[in-house]
Amino acid sequence: MSHTLPDEDRMYRALLESDSSFEGVFFVGVRTTGIFCRPSCHARKPKRKNVRFYPSAKAALQDGFRPCQLCRPMEPAGTAPGWARKLIQTMHENPDERIRDADLRDQGLDPATVRRWFRKYHGMTFQGYQRAIRISRAFGTIRQGETVVRAAFDSGYDSLSGFSDSFRKLVGRPPSSSAERTLIHVSRLTTPLGPMFAGATDGGICLLEFTDRRMLETQFKRVSSKLNAVVVPGDSPYFEKLQRELDKYFDGNRRSFDVSLVLAGTSFQETVWRELMTIPYGSTRSYRGQAERIGRANAVRAVARANGDNRMSILIPCHRVIGSDGALTGYGGELWRKRYLLDLEAGRG
Repeated sequence: MSHTLPDEDRMYRALLESDSSFEGVFFVGVRTTGIFCRPSCHARKPKRKNVRFYPSAKAALQDGFRPCQLCRPMEPAGTAPGWARKLIQTMHENPDERIRDADLRDQGLDPATVRRWFRKYHGMTFQGYQRAIRISRAFGTIRQGETVVRAAFDSGYDSLSGFSDSFRKLVGRPPSSSAERTLIHVSRLTTPLGPMFAGATDGGICLLEFTDRRMLETQFKRVSSKLNAVVVPGDSPYFEKLQRELDKYFDGNRRSFDVSLVLAGTSFQETVWRELMTIPYGSTRSYRGQAERIGRANAVRAVARANGDNRMSILIPCHRVIGSDGALTGYGGELWRKRYLLDLEAGRG
């Protein structure tokens, strides 16, 4: 979201002084080089007449500037602070341990700050996240044949009714009727284009979306319905591999992905998505060309809709499909990201 910028003379002075206190307040585009920088960049300072100020990296990208290779203004956004990473690791390693406000204060943390961070980046309070981790673990044991009563008490609940109420609120149904459902664990990953939500089943990644996508909630509902699954916060062995591959991709050192994928669409959608994965890195294809490749030349609009329903951004490269006139159209992650990805793959990033 954009914001009101400080006085331009003050911003230019901050740029000359490489003032890190203005990080996140503005970005500066340099007309003579076509790049944009952080305020703290230590590159040679441009003349005042050659700079333009922007409230966000997105705005600079939209105006045609490329990110500076020295100060790297597109470094992963939304990276969790150290205290949050430590808390999340503790919860996953010890799901039965309840971390209370007093425990947070003992660690030098303000409980209100912790709650706000989890609400902003995970859509629930810190205590809610802890409950979700415990319920997720219990869900897994029930699917493996454990009794509801044993799962409840093993998860640290003092009563079966309390466990059942918490389970129903998170999962949407009582624990006794959930043994046949799939579990989708969801976690946040970081990229230079902003944080993303990744979802994984036991078989692989089934969702990868930018956290600010407008239809994100709809996509969660669609994939969970298709897989007869419940979506809960949690960890997966696929997430670490996916993060490594994404990091290499954005560094320009990876052109394809090896992480296992679980497609969750109609037969037609999955045909379209598999064809998307045949578009070479650094290449583009029109919607009509995509329709012809699957033998459905008259189904251009249906192909476009299937592209839009892709729930694994970047991994299934729908950003490589453009209009027949070369226009960048139809990208759920917003067109500025599509432009960035195409420039990256073309060696212009």
